[in-house]
Amino acid sequence: MHHRRLAMIWVETGAESKKWESNPIQIGNPGDPGLRALLAGNEGGDLIIPPTWMNRLTFGSAITNPYHSIAAGIGYLLMRTANYAIKAVPDADATIYEARVLAGDSIAKIAKTNGSTIEVIQKLNPSFHLLRPGQILKYQKASLKKVIVSWKIITTSSIAKNYNSGDSLYPQKLDYALSLIHKGEAALCAQ
Repeated sequence: MHHRRLAMIWVETGAESKKWESNPIQIGNPGDPGLRALLAGNEGGDLIIPPTWMNRLTFGSAITNPYHSIAAGIGYLLMRTANYAIKAVPDADATIYEARVLAGDSIAKIAKTNGSTIEVIQKLNPSFHLLRPGQILKYQKASLKKVIVSWKIITTSSIAKNYNSGDSLYPQKLDYALSLIHKGEAALCAQ
């Protein structure tokens, strides 16, 4: 992945551009929709950007700070290559609570009333298939959240598709930059 990041930066900026000093990745261009998508948090950026970076990585910093520009570009690529799903996520409080089943209750109603999820209640009570008033169900505080469940394979073609679909030559440019990076690495190793 490291070489692919270098290739992306080289392709996006060019070898001798003054943008190396401010925004080497095009996501750092003012008004870039990718930066807006990453920082808005509703497309998965909130799952990609580490909490310690949430207040540091801003529109302004991505435009003026080369490290933040690169971080935003890589963050956007990761956001686009992640596969998401809505899953039950237990709260930090790992306490197991109990709820008494009342007439007319369902697992969904008990989950909603107690701040849990159907999935968590079913997992903690595998033998309960039919609810009866008076039964005691275990539950844990949990909620349904968007989570990353897997990653798409990252190749030059997938980078072009998920990161920069507006340039039909992007995969070839990345392949060329990678070949030069590998040649340079081989030359350094030979010395």
